[in-house]
Amino acid sequence: MVEHNSHDYVIYLCNVFGDDAAFQAAARQWGDEEVQHGQALARWAALADPGFDFAASFQRFRDGYSLPLEASASVRGSRTGELIARCVVEVGTSSFYSAIRDATEEPALKAIAAKIAGDEFRHYKLFYTHLARYAAREPLPLWRRLKVALGRLWEADDDELAFAYYCANDPPEAYDRKRHSAAYSAAALPLYRFGHVQRGIGMVLKACGLDPQGRLARLSVRLAWAGLRRRARGATA
Repeated sequence: MVEHNSHDYVIYLCNVFGDDAAFQAAARQWGDEEVQHGQALARWAALADPGFDFAASFQRFRDGYSLPLEASASVRGSRTGELIARCVVEVGTSSFYSAIRDATEEPALKAIAAKIAGDEFRHYKLFYTHLARYAAREPLPLWRRLKVALGRLWEADDDELAFAYYCANDPPEAYDRKRHSAAYSAAALPLYRFGHVQRGIGMVLKACGLDPQGRLARLSVRLAWAGLRRRARGATA
């Protein structure tokens, strides 16, 4: 559902980059591909579970979650910051679909996840290319780049994924962010392997202008892996 909702992100990005026709064209192409990901996953889910009604679930999601489409400036404080955040998002999605690909034995889902993971790595490169262009004209100090990246990572616990999980599973109880975020984490976090975290951390550091293979990267990977395993144990307890 989050993928299928990407046209709203395109509206937001085109508002933020209103004077950059090249980026707007790239953002629209990105949005179309993200929606295709959602359609492919929805089709697989309907085949795996004939009782799943994607249209109804997606409508619940749209009714209860919205993006700041009226914004004319980046919520990250700058366009360079916005592109760092977009890179971090693509790190998250490429890692997630890689984890699904490596965890599942169902051949159709494995093939779909592999293709989507490849697209998400390419999308990271797309946003990183534009990030390099904007960083040259609108540079940010390292502390601000790290602040944006860490802030976007922490937003993985916001309402979007938890609410999408709630809408997809249609539980009888009312939505509770903490409970349904934990339920989503219990389903998703155990899928990850060390290599997914290692590659993801390297990509985040690269977007921040840091060495993705240096000492800081090695320390960050160890800390991130330990934190993920701890959260996975807590979510499934």
